[in-house]
Amino acid sequence: MRIGIPKERLPNETRVAATPKTVEQLLKLGFSVAIESGAGQLASFDDKAFAQAGADIVDGNAIWQSEIILKVNAPEEEEIALLNPGTTLVSFIWPAQNPGLMEKLAERKVTVMAMDSVPRISRAQSLDALSSMANIAGYRAIVEAAHEFGRFFTGQITAAGKVPPAKVMVIGAGVAGLAAIGAANSLGAIVRAFDTRPEVKEQVQSRGAEFLELDFKEEAGSGDGYAKVMSEAFIKAEMALFAAQAKEVDIIVTTALIPGKPAPKLITRDMVDSMKAGSVIGALAAQTGGSGAGT
Repeated sequence: MRIGIPKERLPNETRVAATPKTVEQLLKLGFSVAIESGAGQLASFDDKAFAQAGADIVDGNAIWQSEIILKVNAPEEEEIALLNPGTTLVSFIWPAQNPGLMEKLAERKVTVMAMDSVPRISRAQSLDALSSMANIAGYRAIVEAAHEFGRFFTGQITAAGKVPPAKVMVIGAGVAGLAAIGAANSLGAIVRAFDTRPEVKEQVQSRGAEFLELDFKEEAGSGDGYAKVMSEAFIKAEMALFAAQAKEVDIIVTTALIPGKPAPKLITRDMVDSMKAGSVIGALAAQTGGSGAGT
């Protein structure tokens, strides 16, 4: 059985669904592996590296003749047309947000494994690609925010006087949020974080951040490691908290995500307008609509 790994078509996408090392592992399991020429170029894996690992380098449409297709992103319209009936597609799909895509894949009689729908449980931990990507995204959000911010995160004492440390607020303390908190703290920023689930307070504090709390009691966990949709009263209280914090902080990183639903709108235009000049907002849920104005 052949596994095919096509080049990602999404603009600015640098990832590839396999590396030379994972190709070797797939070959040991008895699969043959084909890689579209140039698929790993932006991830610093050239065709030669894949060929040395044992993969066949193919061009264009030939990759889609494989029985199993591994991708990072959901297939584009023209890619769906290349899928043969009976093919197994393994990729991020976001089925709840893409019902039209699911219908088209069903029409092609394709078997789909949505990697974003893997449950966050111990048994499935080795398959949890979403958490792996979230960890990277949280770290990268702070790196990008630091670049855009333009001054030190840590405080400085110079001959001209003191420069205060940057203040960072992270909304959502899941995998991405905790990674962002850790990265911002390591750079010397003053970090504060909010999550609807009070049980994550200890995790936030263990990474060196202040946990922002509401004087409001409501069960927030959904039992699967994610937050759930909160009541209107709770949302009103948290929005008041965010409005107050927006005037103080220099960086806001929003990571809040509710599976199967658009990203919750947490940062309003008024909050953005109240922020200091030069402030930065990083919205990690932009793919599902974004959590703030301007996303």
